[in-house]
Amino acid sequence: MTAPGPQSSLEQPHDLVGIGIGPFNLSLAALAHGVPGGLATAFYEQRPSFRWHPGLLIEGTTLQVPFLADLVTLADPTSPWSFLNYLRRRERLFPFYFAETFHIQRTEYDAYCRWVSDHLPGLHFGHQVDAVRWNNERDVFEVDYTQLDPGGEAEALGRTHARHLVLGVGTEPYVPEPLRPLAAAPTVPVFHSSDYLHHRARLTAADHVTVIGSGQSGAEVFLDLLRARPAGAERIHWLARTEAFAPMEYSKLGLEHFTPDYTRYFHALPEHVRNDLVPRQWQLHKGIDAGTIAAIHDELYRRSLDGGWPDAVLTPGVRVRTAGRLATTKVELHVEHVQQGTRDRIVTDAVVLATGYRERPLDTILAGLDPYLRRDSAGRPRIDDQYRMVLDPSVTGAVHVQNAETHTHGVGTPDLGLAAWRAATILNSLTGKEPYPLPRRTAFTRFGLLPQQRGAGR
Repeated sequence: MTAPGPQSSLEQPHDLVGIGIGPFNLSLAALAHGVPGGLATAFYEQRPSFRWHPGLLIEGTTLQVPFLADLVTLADPTSPWSFLNYLRRRERLFPFYFAETFHIQRTEYDAYCRWVSDHLPGLHFGHQVDAVRWNNERDVFEVDYTQLDPGGEAEALGRTHARHLVLGVGTEPYVPEPLRPLAAAPTVPVFHSSDYLHHRARLTAADHVTVIGSGQSGAEVFLDLLRARPAGAERIHWLARTEAFAPMEYSKLGLEHFTPDYTRYFHALPEHVRNDLVPRQWQLHKGIDAGTIAAIHDELYRRSLDGGWPDAVLTPGVRVRTAGRLATTKVELHVEHVQQGTRDRIVTDAVVLATGYRERPLDTILAGLDPYLRRDSAGRPRIDDQYRMVLDPSVTGAVHVQNAETHTHGVGTPDLGLAAWRAATILNSLTGKEPYPLPRRTAFTRFGLLPQQRGAGR
């Protein structure tokens, strides 16, 4: 493995370096490519290529946002990186037109993003960013990375410099504490739903399967397993902490919570109000698509036509207290019904954890910037209304964040529908110009009684 050469300290710094290449930084890279006059950018990702939730690309599942929520359209409908241009390049524009599809399949969205990542310049896959520092003498960020070979092993060390950074490291699967030892054991059949397709054959062959989690992923996994098992021998148990298997809020005015107007309103609220508000809004983004709920009910109903009931148990309002191995092949779950206060145990052959995702901690990668970071009362980075981390004034460069600001920007943070708008906001802020004019109003709802003030480092 070779170290970075001396020329690394003399290179012309990039205008922007991005860390992570998921949909949000891919959106930013695509829009940055269209900035008049050009921007010198580089984006680094440790994975060998772009993949979007490969373990959950279940056949027939669709995005929960319209196709217009692609990487660029809601900021620049004329961009060559739009979904419609992808279809045109693939000679599929007319078939799509006649399909009259508003919500595209996830596999198609994944293929579209991979098309962009394959053709967009400045993307560096197989590069793991190790550290970030601020160089006071040159007024630039130093970014150290490791170049990986196709097998993921370290191949060479490198360093680049940037006037500004953007963090788009995404989220990671969340495993509840009682189940972490089992999920970490390679021989125990306890899997997070993010890996569902990788283990689907094993799960469909298991005698009894338990799915934990009441969101869209849990519903899709339950439905896929249900359809794969014979009537009368389904042997599936679906558990959830929520009080019901509830539909996602999808009314047209409800969806205005995913507009820039609401994002600005939320950002201007006091910190303690934001903290209380986010958990109460779970049904805006953690409920189940009504079509999926209907498909589950239809499948269960079809299996009851002969007068019997399917061997599937759906129980909301339950939490897992403890979990462990039973004999050599079974998993034992000790559960409690929150409202009844009753307890029971479930013996199962396999468990799928559809327990969602959490924002990846930034502390490790930002350790070199820690003295400059300004934090809120909970120790989280303060992020202003332009998606910049609030830093010590001695740092003249900006560190923007993507999908790591729920505590300051609300439930729209992970929503694909706000990707292009956020990326355009970052580019407008970074350039000091307006390469992407953005609408001043985006919702019929007026959130709050007073005009929204553009904040500064809340």
